[in-house]
Amino acid sequence: MRRKIPSTAGLVVFEAAARHQSYTKAAEELAVTQSAVCRQIASLEDYLGVRLFQRNRRGVALTDAGVGYARQVRARLDEVERDALSLMARGGPSGTLELGVVPTFATKWLLPRLPAFHAGHPGIQVNLTARTRPFLFDETPFDAAIHAGVAAWPGTTGLRLMEESLVPVCSPRLAGARRSFTQADFHRHTLLQQSTRPYAWREWFAARGLRVDADMAGPRLELFSMLAEAAIHGMGIALVPPFLVQDELARGLLVAVARQPLPSGRSYFLIYPEHKAADPSLQAFAQWLRQQAVRPGG
Repeated sequence: MRRKIPSTAGLVVFEAAARHQSYTKAAEELAVTQSAVCRQIASLEDYLGVRLFQRNRRGVALTDAGVGYARQVRARLDEVERDALSLMARGGPSGTLELGVVPTFATKWLLPRLPAFHAGHPGIQVNLTARTRPFLFDETPFDAAIHAGVAAWPGTTGLRLMEESLVPVCSPRLAGARRSFTQADFHRHTLLQQSTRPYAWREWFAARGLRVDADMAGPRLELFSMLAEAAIHGMGIALVPPFLVQDELARGLLVAVARQPLPSGRSYFLIYPEHKAADPSLQAFAQWLRQQAVRPGG
């Protein structure tokens, strides 16, 4: 069955015209005449049966339909360009891995170790893209993901890397001479919240047999790195995995205000679709990750 896909050339012209909101600037960018741009846009509109641009006193402007379609076309063209650049860089089918990762884990744990992986596997390139929430692999270019959760996602294979524990940290100035906060101390200070884990403090307090009424109040930040930075600057107490703030603790930028970290009930997983399980590049990366995770201090 023949696909109903507009001309690729027409989509490229449309994307440029939509981005510039100008046929003239699109023509300059693409090194074609303005009349050629007009013909491509008109042909695309005829094919779709939808008006994408409307004329006004200053030239042209996208219609409501054109705004939405431009956003979608731009995303698809970006994907095609990325795939082409990847293939050109490797000279053919390659060992490139597209990995969706939780950002702070990638920055503080994975990236410092990646040079060793590249040294041992020079034919495999690992590309990292930040993802803070679960997603469907079929809707992304990712081969695998590293995510924190309680189990692998449905329809995927999951390799458990390490369990996660959480410890409250704050600036030395906020902590003062105290290194073990009581329930009253937590009542007095702002609790920094992670927006992707709204019940983290409540669960942590419950595990320690404590109750703090304002356990869900406080500024909401998405990433552990944001929480740590806010805590460094005295904005409040952050609840973070200690292995993600080892450097800050060692340098005295942060101090832990509980004796022992408590398990969060989550683990870090390498997750990938079941049909990717036999991919040799992914197998090599998974084996290397497993070795890194079980090392002391890993």
